Amino acid sequence: MGSPGGDGVVTAAVLIIGDEILSGRTQDTNLRDIARYLGVHGVDLCEARTVPDVLEEIVDALNALRARYDYVITTGGIGPTHDDITADAVAAAFGVELEEHPDILAMMQSRWGDQMNAARRRMARVPVGGALVNNP
Repeated sequence: MGSPGGDGVVTAAVLIIGDEILSGRTQDTNLRDIARYLGVHGVDLCEARTVPDVLEEIVDALNALRARYDYVITTGGIGPTHDDITADAVAAAFGVELEEHPDILAMMQSRWGDQMNAARRRMARVPVGGALVNNP
């Protein structure tokens, strides 16, 4: 893919998801850190977009961005509550199902043991074909 000019530059976009960002209740601080990280690694951050917690809007934005850039990084919307729909939207955008990732479940089990509950298990859901990126 690369940049629209085809000069071989690796490009990225950030999709910020959350009603709390759009309402001003929460201030996004991830974009600055992501931009710095990408720059150090030679990736041009070309666009950032913020969308509400609406499945169709997340899917549409993700599909538009992934058609244009090499990488799309999403922030927000991943948590243990029933209303977090980011994983569902990513799966829908790629036309795949969600599955509980066994490595994530194992890490969570080692951390929480008997306190693993359905809400926490939601955080282990990954679109089929997704790869785990370990984040110490």
